[in-house]
Amino acid sequence: MKSMEKGMQVLSRAVLKKARADADHVLDEAKLAADGVRQQAQQQADAEREKVLERARQEAERIHGQAVAVAQLEARKLKLEQREELLDEVLAAARQRLPTVQQWTDYDQIVDYLVREAVVQLKADQCRIRADERAQQILTPKLLAGISAELGVQVQLGDALEHGLGIVAETMDGRRQYDNTLEARLDRQQEGLRFPVNRLLMGESL
Repeated sequence: MKSMEKGMQVLSRAVLKKARADADHVLDEAKLAADGVRQQAQQQADAEREKVLERARQEAERIHGQAVAVAQLEARKLKLEQREELLDEVLAAARQRLPTVQQWTDYDQIVDYLVREAVVQLKADQCRIRADERAQQILTPKLLAGISAELGVQVQLGDALEHGLGIVAETMDGRRQYDNTLEARLDRQQEGLRFPVNRLLMGESL
Protein backbone atom coordinates (compact mmCIF):
# COMPACT_ATOMS: atom_id res chain seq x y z
CA MET A 1 0.00 0.00 0.00
CA LYS A 2 2.77 2.39 0.93
CA SER A 3 4.60 1.71 -2.24
CA MET A 4 1.42 2.46 -4.21
CA GLU A 5 0.96 5.76 -2.44
CA LYS A 6 4.55 6.60 -3.03
CA GLY A 7 4.16 5.76 -6.68
CA MET A 8 1.06 7.94 -6.90
CA GLN A 9 2.98 10.82 -5.35
CA VAL A 10 5.81 10.40 -7.80
CA LEU A 11 3.36 10.25 -10.67
CA SER A 12 1.53 13.33 -9.40
CA ARG A 13 4.77 15.24 -9.12
CA ALA A 14 5.76 14.18 -12.60
CA VAL A 15 2.37 15.27 -13.99
CA LEU A 16 2.59 18.60 -12.20
CA LYS A 17 6.13 19.12 -13.38
CA LYS A 18 5.11 18.35 -16.96
CA ALA A 19 2.12 20.63 -16.63
CA ARG A 20 4.30 23.43 -15.30
CA ALA A 21 6.79 22.88 -18.12
CA ASP A 22 4.00 22.93 -20.68
CA ALA A 23 2.53 26.03 -19.08
CA ASP A 24 5.92 27.74 -19.08
CA HIS A 25 6.40 26.79 -22.73
CA VAL A 26 2.97 28.14 -23.67
CA LEU A 27 3.70 31.30 -21.70
CA ASP A 28 7.03 31.75 -23.44
CA GLU A 29 5.41 31.26 -26.83
CA ALA A 30 2.67 33.71 -25.86
CA LYS A 31 5.29 36.26 -24.82
CA LEU A 32 7.18 35.76 -28.09
CA ALA A 33 3.95 36.07 -30.05
CA ALA A 34 2.98 39.18 -28.09
CA ASP A 35 6.45 40.70 -28.69
CA GLY A 36 6.09 39.95 -32.39
CA VAL A 37 2.66 41.54 -32.50
CA ARG A 38 3.93 44.58 -30.58
CA GLN A 39 6.93 44.88 -32.88
CA GLN A 40 4.77 44.58 -36.00
CA ALA A 41 2.30 47.06 -34.59
CA GLN A 42 5.16 49.44 -33.80
CA GLN A 43 6.55 49.07 -37.31
CA GLN A 44 3.11 49.72 -38.82
CA ALA A 45 2.66 52.69 -36.53
CA ASP A 46 6.11 54.05 -37.50
CA ALA A 47 5.35 53.54 -41.20
CA GLU A 48 1.98 55.26 -40.87
CA ARG A 49 3.56 58.11 -38.94
CA GLU A 50 6.15 58.58 -41.71
CA LYS A 51 3.36 58.62 -44.29
CA VAL A 52 1.50 61.25 -42.29
CA LEU A 53 4.68 63.30 -41.83
CA GLU A 54 5.51 63.02 -45.54
CA ARG A 55 2.01 64.15 -46.51
CA ALA A 56 2.34 67.02 -44.05
CA ARG A 57 5.73 68.00 -45.51
CA GLN A 58 4.37 67.88 -49.06
CA GLU A 59 1.35 69.97 -48.07
CA ALA A 60 3.60 72.47 -46.29
CA GLU A 61 5.81 72.72 -49.39
CA ARG A 62 2.75 73.18 -51.61
CA ILE A 63 1.36 75.94 -49.40
CA HIS A 64 4.79 77.57 -49.19
CA GLY A 65 5.16 77.41 -52.97
CA GLN A 66 1.73 78.98 -53.45
CA ALA A 67 2.54 81.69 -50.92
CA VAL A 68 5.83 82.47 -52.67
CA ALA A 69 4.13 82.56 -56.08
CA VAL A 70 1.40 84.89 -54.79
CA ALA A 71 4.00 87.12 -53.13
CA GLN A 72 6.05 87.31 -56.34
CA LEU A 73 2.93 88.09 -58.36
CA GLU A 74 1.92 90.84 -55.94
CA ALA A 75 5.47 92.25 -56.03
CA ARG A 76 5.43 92.35 -59.84
CA LYS A 77 1.97 93.90 -59.82
CA LEU A 78 3.07 96.57 -57.32
CA LYS A 79 6.21 97.26 -59.36
CA LEU A 80 4.17 97.68 -62.54
CA GLU A 81 1.68 99.95 -60.76
CA GLN A 82 4.50 102.11 -59.41
CA ARG A 83 6.09 102.26 -62.85
CA GLU A 84 2.75 103.25 -64.41
CA GLU A 85 2.37 105.98 -61.80
CA LEU A 86 5.85 107.28 -62.59
CA LEU A 87 5.09 107.13 -66.29
CA ASP A 88 1.87 109.08 -65.79
CA GLU A 89 3.82 111.66 -63.77
CA VAL A 90 6.41 111.96 -66.56
CA LEU A 91 3.71 112.43 -69.21
CA ALA A 92 1.86 114.92 -67.01
CA ALA A 93 5.08 116.88 -66.54
CA ALA A 94 5.61 116.84 -70.31
CA ARG A 95 2.10 118.23 -70.86
CA GLN A 96 2.76 121.02 -68.38
CA ARG A 97 5.90 121.99 -70.24
CA LEU A 98 4.26 122.09 -73.68
CA PRO A 99 3.60 125.87 -73.53
CA THR A 100 7.34 126.50 -73.27
CA VAL A 101 7.80 125.01 -76.77
CA GLN A 102 6.54 128.32 -78.22
CA GLN A 103 9.62 130.00 -76.79
CA TRP A 104 12.03 127.58 -78.44
CA THR A 105 14.26 129.16 -81.04
CA ASP A 106 13.30 126.52 -83.62
CA TYR A 107 9.52 126.82 -83.09
CA ASP A 108 9.16 128.20 -86.61
CA GLN A 109 10.67 124.97 -87.97
CA ILE A 110 8.36 122.92 -85.73
CA VAL A 111 5.30 124.79 -87.04
CA ASP A 112 6.44 124.30 -90.64
CA TYR A 113 6.77 120.55 -90.02
CA LEU A 114 3.38 120.35 -88.26
CA VAL A 115 1.65 122.05 -91.19
CA ARG A 116 3.25 119.84 -93.81
CA GLU A 117 2.46 116.66 -91.89
CA ALA A 118 -1.16 117.68 -91.28
CA VAL A 119 -1.73 118.63 -94.93
CA VAL A 120 -0.37 115.28 -96.11
CA GLN A 121 -2.46 113.38 -93.56
CA LEU A 122 -5.64 115.29 -94.44
CA LYS A 123 -5.44 114.20 -98.11
CA ALA A 124 -7.44 117.09 -99.57
CA ASP A 125 -6.91 119.39 -102.58
CA GLN A 126 -7.61 122.44 -100.45
CA CYS A 127 -7.26 122.94 -96.72
CA ARG A 128 -7.42 125.58 -94.07
CA ILE A 129 -4.86 125.84 -91.26
CA ARG A 130 -5.90 126.92 -87.81
CA ALA A 131 -2.98 127.65 -85.51
CA ASP A 132 -2.10 129.05 -82.10
CA GLU A 133 -1.33 132.77 -82.00
CA ARG A 134 2.45 132.33 -82.09
CA ALA A 135 2.18 129.88 -84.99
CA GLN A 136 -0.10 132.26 -86.90
CA GLN A 137 2.68 134.85 -86.85
CA ILE A 138 5.05 132.28 -88.31
CA LEU A 139 2.64 131.13 -91.06
CA THR A 140 3.17 134.06 -93.42
CA PRO A 141 1.51 134.12 -96.86
CA LYS A 142 4.94 133.43 -98.38
CA LEU A 143 5.48 130.32 -96.24
CA LEU A 144 2.00 129.00 -97.00
CA ALA A 145 2.50 129.63 -100.73
CA GLY A 146 5.74 127.64 -100.63
CA ILE A 147 4.03 124.73 -98.84
CA SER A 148 1.14 124.83 -101.33
CA ALA A 149 3.54 124.68 -104.27
CA GLU A 150 5.59 121.84 -102.79
CA LEU A 151 2.65 119.66 -101.77
CA GLY A 152 0.30 120.55 -104.63
CA VAL A 153 -2.42 121.56 -102.17
CA GLN A 154 -4.03 124.97 -101.82
CA VAL A 155 -3.31 125.98 -98.21
CA GLN A 156 -4.72 129.05 -96.50
CA LEU A 157 -4.66 130.37 -92.97
CA GLY A 158 -7.84 130.21 -90.90
CA ASP A 159 -8.87 131.45 -87.46
CA ALA A 160 -6.65 131.08 -84.41
CA LEU A 161 -7.07 128.02 -82.21
CA GLU A 162 -9.00 128.59 -79.01
CA HIS A 163 -7.20 125.69 -77.29
CA GLY A 164 -3.96 123.86 -77.84
CA LEU A 165 -0.54 124.59 -79.28
CA GLY A 166 0.41 123.83 -82.85
CA ILE A 167 -1.97 123.53 -85.78
CA VAL A 168 -5.14 121.85 -87.01
CA ALA A 169 -5.65 121.26 -90.72
CA GLU A 170 -9.22 121.00 -91.97
CA THR A 171 -11.07 120.76 -95.26
CA MET A 172 -12.67 123.94 -96.53
CA ASP A 173 -16.14 122.69 -95.55
CA GLY A 174 -14.87 121.78 -92.07
CA ARG A 175 -16.10 118.18 -92.31
CA ARG A 176 -12.67 116.61 -91.95
CA GLN A 177 -9.72 117.70 -89.94
CA TYR A 178 -6.33 116.50 -88.76
CA ASP A 179 -5.41 117.64 -85.26
CA ASN A 180 -1.65 118.17 -85.17
CA THR A 181 -1.49 120.19 -81.99
CA LEU A 182 1.28 119.26 -79.56
CA GLU A 183 -1.31 117.89 -77.14
CA ALA A 184 -2.85 115.65 -79.80
CA ARG A 185 0.57 114.45 -80.92
CA LEU A 186 1.46 113.55 -77.33
CA ASP A 187 -1.81 111.62 -77.03
CA ARG A 188 -1.08 109.70 -80.22
CA GLN A 189 2.47 108.95 -79.20
CA GLN A 190 1.70 108.14 -75.57
CA GLU A 191 1.56 104.35 -76.04
CA GLY A 192 4.70 104.40 -78.16
CA LEU A 193 6.47 106.46 -75.49
CA ARG A 194 5.66 103.98 -72.73
CA PHE A 195 8.37 101.50 -73.70
CA PRO A 196 11.33 103.93 -73.93
CA VAL A 197 10.18 105.85 -70.83
CA ASN A 198 9.84 102.57 -68.94
CA ARG A 199 13.38 101.65 -69.92
CA LEU A 200 14.64 104.99 -68.67
CA LEU A 201 12.74 104.54 -65.38
CA MET A 202 14.40 101.13 -65.00
CA GLY A 203 17.81 102.70 -65.47
CA GLU A 204 18.40 101.27 -68.93
CA SER A 205 19.83 103.18 -71.84
CA LEU A 206 17.80 103.68 -75.01
